Amino acid sequence: MLPSSEIVARLDSVRDLVERACSRAHRGASGVSVVLASKTQPPEAIEAAYRRGARDFGENYVQEALAKREATAHLADIRWHMIGHLQSNKAKAAVSIFDLIQTLDSDRLVRAIAQAAAGPNKKVLIEVNIGGEASKKGVAPDNVERLIDGSRDFVDIRGLMTIPPPSNNWTEARRHFIRMRELRDRIAASTGLALSELSMGMSDDFEIAIEEGATIVRIGRAVFGERVR
Repeated sequence: MLPSSEIVARLDSVRDLVERACSRAHRGASGVSVVLASKTQPPEAIEAAYRRGARDFGENYVQEALAKREATAHLADIRWHMIGHLQSNKAKAAVSIFDLIQTLDSDRLVRAIAQAAAGPNKKVLIEVNIGGEASKKGVAPDNVERLIDGSRDFVDIRGLMTIPPPSNNWTEARRHFIRMRELRDRIAASTGLALSELSMGMSDDFEIAIEEGATIVRIGRAVFGERVR
C-alpha cells in the first residue's frame, strides 16, 4: 500500500484532471463520478481516500467486497460498485453489498438479481463489449437493446458501462468512447429510458472518456498505485 499522504496527493491530481477534462468538454465536474477501483487494496487505503472525500469504491469480487465493507463499516455513506464480472449464483450477496452493479450482461443474471432484490429496484448498468473481444464479458452492441427490453421490468437500468480494448492510440480509444455515447443515445431514444449513466474510462484514458461523455470513471492505479498482490 502507498503511504496515505501519497494516496491523497494522487486523488487530488486525478480530481484536477477530471475538472480540466470537463472544462475542455464544456461540462460541469459535478456531472462526473470518480469510482476508485480498490481491488486487492487494503481497507486502510480505502480509508485514506475516504478521509479526502472519496465515497465511491469499486470491487471485482463479491467476497473481497464483503470483507472490505465490514472492515470499513465505521465510515459513513460509502457507495460500493460492482465492476467485475458477476456470476448469477453470487447475485444474492451482490445485491446486499453493492449500491450499483455495473456489469449486468445476461438474462440469467437479470432474473437472479431481481429475485434477490425482491423486485425491480436494484440499480444496474449494462456492460457492453464495445471492442468485440473474445476475452471480455459484456453484451455485443447489437444485443444491448434486446437485453434492455427483457430486463427493464426486473431491474433499474441506469445506463451503460464498458472496458474498451487497451490501446496506446488515443484516437482509437476515443473512437470506442464515441461509439458508446452514440449507442447510449440511440437506445435511450428508442426505449424511452433515460440511461443517464455512462461508465467508461480508467486510469490511462479517463480524460478522453470524460471528453466523450462519461459520467462515471473507474480509477485504480492512478490513485492507489499498482495492485497489492
